[in-house]
Amino acid sequence: MLAACASNPHQATFKPTHSALADLPARAPPGQEGQEANDVLIRAIGLVGTPYHWGGNTPAGGFDCSGLVGYIYRESTGMILPRTSSDMASMDRPKVRKQARLISGDLVFFGARGHISHVGVYVGKGRFVHAPNSGGTVRLDDIDGPYWRDHFAYGRRILD
Repeated sequence: MLAACASNPHQATFKPTHSALADLPARAPPGQEGQEANDVLIRAIGLVGTPYHWGGNTPAGGFDCSGLVGYIYRESTGMILPRTSSDMASMDRPKVRKQARLISGDLVFFGARGHISHVGVYVGKGRFVHAPNSGGTVRLDDIDGPYWRDHFAYGRRILD
């Protein structure tokens, strides 16, 4: 069975905000990983506006959250990530517990009561790209916005 995002996150009307993290300096992995992070960011931001589709993992067919993240990493770095957000969260990669310590290219996980139900790609300056819900599109959101701040679990450093 193909599993995707397990929840339907809050769908709010768009209100311009200013992330408190936006004032932090942009951070990327050192060395060659910095170029990979740049490739990840370009691919991720280029997919903003692509329709959401549960179980989707291509631009033509649409994306769910884990399908989007898997596609971004496969196409920009050649990495094959696990298919579901919970399996991605279980990867043996360094965990980043504080939003202020995230760097560009980190995977960011959300959920409640210890259950991971959503994943996105941190692009820096307090923003992340994700495929949030049915009827929506891939979008760029503030990681410390009202819904996401309350459901942030941790990040995983994939490019380190």
